Amino acid sequence: MTDRARAGEAAGWSLGMTETYDLFQLGRKHLRSGMPAQAIVSLEKAKRREPQSRSIREALGIAYFRCSRWEEAEAEFRTLVELAPADEFAHHALARALANQGRRKEATPHIKIARSLRPRMSSEGESLD
Repeated sequence: MTDRARAGEAAGWSLGMTETYDLFQLGRKHLRSGMPAQAIVSLEKAKRREPQSRSIREALGIAYFRCSRWEEAEAEFRTLVELAPADEFAHHALARALANQGRRKEATPHIKIARSLRPRMSSEGESLD
């Protein structure tokens, strides 16, 4: 057992939760390092463990987006919009994924919602580009 896992258990986390968190953090590290394909591997594993995690889905959507995997990015951002309808970044990212698939008419309402809600960064400080 790693020191990180022992610390997580001491804080009341299960071993599975600390492993999921480690996978999420590794995925974010890969995103920050400009390695979205590597991020996808870790983040998909984390998503299987915590499918309702908005943070994991957001990071995974960004990784798919950066790899030009528009349909998969759309699916993640659409789920984010369903989980948090007032999340500006989710609407903005969904609109961009739709527009990149040539579905501008479908993207328009999400662009309008995103503009009405503002900022332009993800909750983790990541941008799409």
